[in-house]
Amino acid sequence: MIPKEILKKVRHIEIRTQYLVNNIFGGEYHSVFKGRGMTFSEVREYQPGDDIRLIDWNVTARFNSPYVKVFEEERELTVYILYDASRSGHFGSLHQFKSEVAAEIGAVLGFSAIKNNDKVGLLIFTDEVERFIPPKKGSSHVLRVVRELLYHKPEGSGTNIDNVLEYLLRVAYRRSVVFLISDFLDVKFKKVLQVANQKHDVVGLMIYDPREMELEDVGLVKVHDAETGEMFWLDTTNAETRKEYRESMMARFESFKKECDRMKFDLISIRVGEDYVEPLMNYFRMRKKRF
Repeated sequence: MIPKEILKKVRHIEIRTQYLVNNIFGGEYHSVFKGRGMTFSEVREYQPGDDIRLIDWNVTARFNSPYVKVFEEERELTVYILYDASRSGHFGSLHQFKSEVAAEIGAVLGFSAIKNNDKVGLLIFTDEVERFIPPKKGSSHVLRVVRELLYHKPEGSGTNIDNVLEYLLRVAYRRSVVFLISDFLDVKFKKVLQVANQKHDVVGLMIYDPREMELEDVGLVKVHDAETGEMFWLDTTNAETRKEYRESMMARFESFKKECDRMKFDLISIRVGEDYVEPLMNYFRMRKKRF
């Protein structure tokens, strides 16, 4: 039995995401993520300005009048949501954990896909792949995906993005759109990502909390690494320690972004505590210009 509070969260997210999909994301998603190609639809009489290369000579000869072939976009896509459920997501200095923001974004993307008649699949992972829901269509299916995003209790504590990408390459036979939602604290995945990004259209969504980038002066604190289980003391009153931490995190962040650019891996940075609508819309606009 799924707890009532989870069902209530599912309903809340469904209502919020339906508004976003219907009023903001729906059209952008459709125009940005294209189908596999064009398929023949019908023939019609030639009109001035039509491409003469589209003339159907057999029909033209039969009716003694020029006819052209009409093609339509083969719209259907397969969309995979890869969701990092590792313990580092159970962190939040504001009103939400990173994992809660990630789950809601996954729901928005899932509902956007279903609205456009695409199939949606889900891979939940930590250091191993823990849950796989094969791609299907339909609102009941995407609600199942949302329930899993909210209700799944991870068995592992660490993160291994290599594993989930290798699993994806085994189960996704045709080219798909892949949304990889993580805080990307594990970035040792370059070779597998390059292969996956060549076969599929992979988009990364990096969820981060502002407190991960900078330490505040709160005295001597005992720090617990959620993924490794390591415990250690940290003196946050030391200005040099805070500076070194900030510079180290910023350098790591910038290095990671440069590596993503080099691999042509699209990365959207989403900060906990701020509305994720604008970063997603900015990405959609940028992508439309690029293609």
